[in-house]
Amino acid sequence: MANQLNAGFTGRPANKPEGIRKAASDTASAVRREVQAVATGAADHPHMASSVVVGIGVLAFSIGYLLGRQSAAPDRFWR
Repeated sequence: MANQLNAGFTGRPANKPEGIRKAASDTASAVRREVQAVATGAADHPHMASSVVVGIGVLAFSIGYLLGRQSAAPDRFWR
């Protein structure tokens, strides 16, 4: 008797998700597929993947530097 313990639901729900749950499920599935595609591409072309990451980093740093320089107060004490 102790070997036939059914302690909870272990299958799939009988009703398919609807509305927001279906949209979330479809979105999660699409994100998983895209992440897998990017990971496969990066594994096939590691030098290109690292070049893209470094390029994006340089671009982001440059934009941040320029925005920081523009927002700095002018040096009125030395004029």
